Amino acid sequence: MPDNAAIRIKNMSSANKLADILLVEDNEGDIELTREAFEDARLRNTLHIAEDGGKALDFLFKRNGLEDSPTPDIILLDLNLPRVSGRDVLHAIKNDENLRRIPTIVLTSSESDRDVFESYDLQANCYIVKPVDAIKFMDVVQQVENFWVDIVCLPSVE
Repeated sequence: MPDNAAIRIKNMSSANKLADILLVEDNEGDIELTREAFEDARLRNTLHIAEDGGKALDFLFKRNGLEDSPTPDIILLDLNLPRVSGRDVLHAIKNDENLRRIPTIVLTSSESDRDVFESYDLQANCYIVKPVDAIKFMDVVQQVENFWVDIVCLPSVE
């Protein structure tokens, strides 16, 4: 537990706070489907996009012009990314004192047992295989958002 930080448990809906969600995804089609899922469900949470692992790390560590970026409440992370892999991003998140408690959901096309085991070994909070069907994909995104924002109580480091 951080020495100099006040820790409190919060439920996003009861705190009347909108969640900042970071989507780390390089597939433009999946980015658009995720945005559409938020719009269709009238989700008012803020969706931030990082198109590769390097941009995700810049966002998370507030560097290279992103010093004012918010710390996300939830991270949706693809494994197969350009520049820096999703595995390396996950490793960096879970090994950082300030980031490791952020729920990090691997949302990827890989069904490989190796990828599943490796993601959990790297402390992913869950692993979801992206549905190929656009409607099912949007439904999964909405369910993930509803579960992690409206149902789960998350620790908040302030």
